[in-house]
Amino acid sequence: MSDPGDEFIPFLVQAGCDPGVIAHCLAVRDVAVQIAERLKNAGIQVDVSLVAKGAVIHDIGRSVTHGMDHADAGGTICRKLGLDEKICFIVENHIGAGLYAEERAEFGLPAVDRIPQSLEEKIVAHADNLVKGTRVLNKEEFIASLNRFPESVRTRFIALSEELELPVRKIQGIN
Repeated sequence: MSDPGDEFIPFLVQAGCDPGVIAHCLAVRDVAVQIAERLKNAGIQVDVSLVAKGAVIHDIGRSVTHGMDHADAGGTICRKLGLDEKICFIVENHIGAGLYAEERAEFGLPAVDRIPQSLEEKIVAHADNLVKGTRVLNKEEFIASLNRFPESVRTRFIALSEELELPVRKIQGIN
């Protein structure tokens, strides 16, 4: 029996992603599916299959570039493959906790907002933040990893984390 999203692995291979990128994508998928399942168990409507597919293919743009523009490149690749727009948005909006047009312009990227909007986009972005290579960061490591960012960006990372954890804490009776 295969894991959810495995049918997207051939797209990564065909695009030319190296084995390290593919291993990272699968680790992100595992974390993202865990987050999605916890939210689903807390009564939140989430498309776990979409999360798995989006997580597996989120870094397909790394077949072209390892720069900040890999998300844009990935969206282009996904559209050429004829993938669902929801998956294309997951790929384009997965960097950090999202980047606003002004922030993207500072990196030399097209000045368009790339902020995760759907719950599935948010889950994949957050899962990607929690996985370095194939290693999953614990809460303390995640918070420490944010020190390199300006305060406004750190705040966005933490807000995304809290948004995804709050429904689970509520169901567990933890505030």
